[in-house]
Amino acid sequence: MKFTDGNWMMQKGVRAHYAAEAYDIEVQPDSLKIFAPTRQIRHRGDTLEGPLLTLDVSSPMADVIRVRITNFTGERVKGPKFPIYANGSLDVSVSLTEDFVSLQSGGLYARISKKAWGIEFIADGKLVTRSPDRGIATMSLQDDSVYVLNQLTLGVGECVYGLGERFTSFVKNGQVVETWNKDGGTGSDQAYKGVPFYLTNRGYGVFVNHPGDVSFEVASEKVSRVQFSVPGQSIEYFVIYGPSPREVLEKYTTLTGKPALPPAWSFGLWLTTSFTTSYDEQTCTEFIQGMADRDLPLHVFHFDCFWMREFNWCDFRWDARTFPDPAAMLKRLKERGLKICVWINPYIGQRSHLFQEGMENGYLLKKPNGDVWQTDQWQPGMGIVDFTNEEATAWYCKQLRQLVEMGVDSFKTDFGERIPTNVVYSDGSDPVKMHNFYPYLYNQAVFNVLKEMRGDGEAALFARSATAGCQQFPVHWGGDCYSSFESMAESLRGGLSLCLSGFGYWSHDIGGFEGTPPVEVYKRWIAFGLLSSHSRLHGSSSYRVPWVYDTEAVDVLRFFTKLKCRLMPYLFSKAVEASKTGVPMMRAMMLEFPNDRACDYLDRQYLLGESLMVAPVLSADGQVDYYVPEGKWTKFLTGEVIQGPQWVHDTHGFLSAPLLVRPNSIIAVGSHDSRPDYEFAEEVTLRVYQLMDGIPAKANLPDLKGRHALTVTATRNEKKIDVNVDGKGSWKLMLVGDEKVSSVSGGSATLTEQGTLIVPSHDSLHIVLA
Repeated sequence: MKFTDGNWMMQKGVRAHYAAEAYDIEVQPDSLKIFAPTRQIRHRGDTLEGPLLTLDVSSPMADVIRVRITNFTGERVKGPKFPIYANGSLDVSVSLTEDFVSLQSGGLYARISKKAWGIEFIADGKLVTRSPDRGIATMSLQDDSVYVLNQLTLGVGECVYGLGERFTSFVKNGQVVETWNKDGGTGSDQAYKGVPFYLTNRGYGVFVNHPGDVSFEVASEKVSRVQFSVPGQSIEYFVIYGPSPREVLEKYTTLTGKPALPPAWSFGLWLTTSFTTSYDEQTCTEFIQGMADRDLPLHVFHFDCFWMREFNWCDFRWDARTFPDPAAMLKRLKERGLKICVWINPYIGQRSHLFQEGMENGYLLKKPNGDVWQTDQWQPGMGIVDFTNEEATAWYCKQLRQLVEMGVDSFKTDFGERIPTNVVYSDGSDPVKMHNFYPYLYNQAVFNVLKEMRGDGEAALFARSATAGCQQFPVHWGGDCYSSFESMAESLRGGLSLCLSGFGYWSHDIGGFEGTPPVEVYKRWIAFGLLSSHSRLHGSSSYRVPWVYDTEAVDVLRFFTKLKCRLMPYLFSKAVEASKTGVPMMRAMMLEFPNDRACDYLDRQYLLGESLMVAPVLSADGQVDYYVPEGKWTKFLTGEVIQGPQWVHDTHGFLSAPLLVRPNSIIAVGSHDSRPDYEFAEEVTLRVYQLMDGIPAKANLPDLKGRHALTVTATRNEKKIDVNVDGKGSWKLMLVGDEKVSSVSGGSATLTEQGTLIVPSHDSLHIVLA
């Protein structure tokens, strides 16, 4: 929200009260309280009238500093609140000099000037960012509403990323971003997943601890600053120092929650009925059999909305007209080795038998006069479940448990954005703050049902709406996109932004949701979809089985699905890493190459883990441009080596895509190409690429529960390579490339088209190159 009118004037009706000086400071051993009047105090008369802002400066953990700015302290603050998981810090100190007072947390300092107003955040002897003069204020508007704002400076060349799943430009500089969840598709500035957190390419991030609407002016109102404002009397934010972007995400997700580890089966191929298409049990069976007949691996089958009868969503009852014996059907499907997902939302249509029950028991959101809040937008007369009511949550979850007992393995938790604010919650929560926080409670409730009934590590959603902290309840997908190359690109921008907002895993509708994709879009989207963390074929009014497009589409789907299955030892290890560190599987180039300025704006390519680079083909003719950072990169599918840094122009057929291996990498490739869940350390080929002298390359292979199974380390010193293995498994080593092997101690070597294959006889190898 803009309060100023250019550099000199205010918007009509806006009265600004900027913090002017640190007039009084209360020093505690681990915190500061600063009293900042909004004008310079020259004499006693200046202490009368006008705001006195209170700043509380503290730290919840090392390298993180919390600042809370308050105008009136008598405001009763209603929930909800984001859960903050880091409590206390063992490394906080406060110091006071004639000119400054400062608080240190780890390597980060907040330094407040006693004279010229400002808060500087300093690390490693350098300024990270600062809240400068006229950077903290309370704003009074003509309608008597009040806002509190803070501004933090941006340096020359500093780029801002994140703020949730944003489909606008990847670099957020110049944008006005409202963290107010809306069901706006992928083609606008609205977002299903607004997250009040951003990070920059200067080694820090900022989390605004406010679940309601936070308005960000990102180098837009003041082009050298980020401004964030909220309505009310206070605002709280955290400055999180890295210094690398990876470390920023690790610390942010320590603060707000780590992503849970999804089960290995969830990384396979999901096929859906699509949305408004005509389907029944016979249709679903034909799709599934059609996949099997064409040797197309399939792992999850999803029933979209019309598994329930129209007008009844959600009553959690199968439509008997199309699915007369759902329990028997699910049993047959599970005997094929499939997992089952069904669509749900948190709304109860008036026609549903559950509506009356929910109304009578107070399980639905109410109007201030006590009536049930209802709308016709979506299901006629629908009400919304009140997840702040423990009994309502238990009632909703009871319906889900019955489905899980029937054989359902996952739920597509759709919607959760159209949450009204003129309602009353059971626990008295602020309905404005609950608008964004609602999906947290919704997805948490459903996730916990699956975790309870399927076991730890077996829960996986397919969720659309989210806010900060929802990364704990994966997986999330990108919402309603169109069937075009432009929509592929905007979806990728949204996914990369979400993954820079603490989310470890992300998916999208292969082929696009709205419309029927041209065959070239469908085939290119297959490669993009299977080279994402999670992969789902889904549409709105048309099917997404490949044979309805053309014969080659079948071949493309088979090729990339089997490729992903074989890459699962590597991919699942990156999923485990995401759950432990908060560093996402799909990584913007700037996340892995923060010192390469060419990577700052790249949004049409990404890293899958740290070692595989993907550049989706976004054209019908197969032409694609992508950037290769420094070093010798290897094309995974052909073995061709590209020396970076350079821009590359390629042309790819539909059975290919730019998939490059980073130098000094080990890619663990499995022997199974038909399913994603197998023993990753058994019969695995460890493909070694472009080892660099003196820098060990490592691969960690987990078991299906994410526990350590096998660790492989390869270290090169000139013409010698030492390989050490810790753990149990059966493995082979492939030195990819044309370097010849002179001798191997601990194994035997065979020359192949791709390189030298070494079969070990011990847990260590000593290789001498020719």
